[in-house]
Amino acid sequence: MILQILTLLVGAASTLMVLVETMEKTMTTKHTDNGNTLDAFISRKREIDAMLQRLTAFSDDHFGVAPDEVSWGHVGNLGYVVERLRQASDFLFTEGECAS
Repeated sequence: MILQILTLLVGAASTLMVLVETMEKTMTTKHTDNGNTLDAFISRKREIDAMLQRLTAFSDDHFGVAPDEVSWGHVGNLGYVVERLRQASDFLFTEGECAS
């Protein structure tokens, strides 16, 4: 059960990175119809907001792991997620590896 939940979390983080990469490609392409661009942007933003809401709720539940069940595997899984979220954060805020 815990592994399934952590797998979902990792999947959400991976999806977030794909969305960020897609946004980067979309934002660097000139569009002549701003209406469609704005609709696409809002749609992507809603996807990110939904993911962040799910991640926050899952974090509030300690990622579905009871304190007496925590293992180094859980720590490693969260480390993987932290790295993916850091990549997205660095990209969005032009920090870390994405700093100018």
